[in-house]
Amino acid sequence: MNKINALTFDAKEDGWETSKGFIMRQIDEPVLDQVNNPEDSLSVILKLKFAGVCGSDRGIFYRNAFKEAIHSSLQKENKSILILGHEFLGEVVQASSMVKHLYGIKTGDLVSGDSHITCGNCYQCKIGENNVCASEKILGISTDGIFAVSVKIPAKNLWVIDANKIRPEIGAIYDPMGNAIHAVTKMDVRGQQVLVSGCGPIGLFAIRLLKHFGASNIIAMDIKEDNLRMAKELGAHTVLFSDDVDASKKVWELTGGRGVDIAMEMAGPVPSIMMCLQTARRGGHVILFGVKDGDVTIPEFSRLVVKNGVTLHGVIGRRIFKDWQALESILGDAGNGIQEDIWNIILKKGQGTILDFNGYNKESFEKSMNENPKVVFKF
Repeated sequence: MNKINALTFDAKEDGWETSKGFIMRQIDEPVLDQVNNPEDSLSVILKLKFAGVCGSDRGIFYRNAFKEAIHSSLQKENKSILILGHEFLGEVVQASSMVKHLYGIKTGDLVSGDSHITCGNCYQCKIGENNVCASEKILGISTDGIFAVSVKIPAKNLWVIDANKIRPEIGAIYDPMGNAIHAVTKMDVRGQQVLVSGCGPIGLFAIRLLKHFGASNIIAMDIKEDNLRMAKELGAHTVLFSDDVDASKKVWELTGGRGVDIAMEMAGPVPSIMMCLQTARRGGHVILFGVKDGDVTIPEFSRLVVKNGVTLHGVIGRRIFKDWQALESILGDAGNGIQEDIWNIILKKGQGTILDFNGYNKESFEKSMNENPKVVFKF
């Protein structure tokens, strides 16, 4: 059997507490075997072109996120090695017998795809809420991911990309941009005053979409000066350092003493959550996207949430494929400049952000990951 390069974590050889980073290993090239694996009849083999690195990948790199999910999934599958990664663009090089008939996908198609492999059988899936599937698997976390030269993936997860309209590097990061469009369109943002707390890549995507959808006052908050610079370039009206002791007071001043209509928590730390609750107006909305694993204690919960009539919205994943369709329409319109802004500002025209996969080096990759909001592997 042929061998290919893949970025992995090995629970036996690496050890969660005794290692750091992604480990390049030679693994067996995937094959479609419908006789012995009936599920393969609904799968394809992709040759990877580009793969994005997510914040969750960063958490795995530093071994501070998804330990339980990764170890439990490896145990269930009776193996020790997990292929990491979940944001991708690839070419279909082999499609099983039922794929074209059921999904319209064929050999030669350029595809991106959703990272959540949903069951199709639970209550949520049956009523069209598959982004909260009760039995989902997540690529690169609870099942093998896409940081490999070629991968096998369910065809139902794929979205065909029009290469005439979408840059391939941007097609590879549809998944996180879908998170942003889900979060931004949870509420009608037209004419609204919005706080974005956390200007990592998804927060930055959200700011550009807020501008596109007509938010009247976008306030961006982060601890990094470079992130705030990009937020301003993408459409934020005001940027604030989140560690400023007067940050919440300044938000109230910027909103005429009313507070923001919508506060979007896109970072995860408890102080970011509190900032959103403290700056939302009475009757306002808080979008909770970035919350990290672990307990969260909210002082004055009764006042900040109940008595103020604030509605909390938990946002996970993308509405498959509703958000993908919206994203495709937005990015495919060259007149709005969104795709150009993502490439020029967030991906910095590829300078230091597009990395050679087969030339992966842990130290140089870590440096690039820490210097840029988003990096993408090129195969």
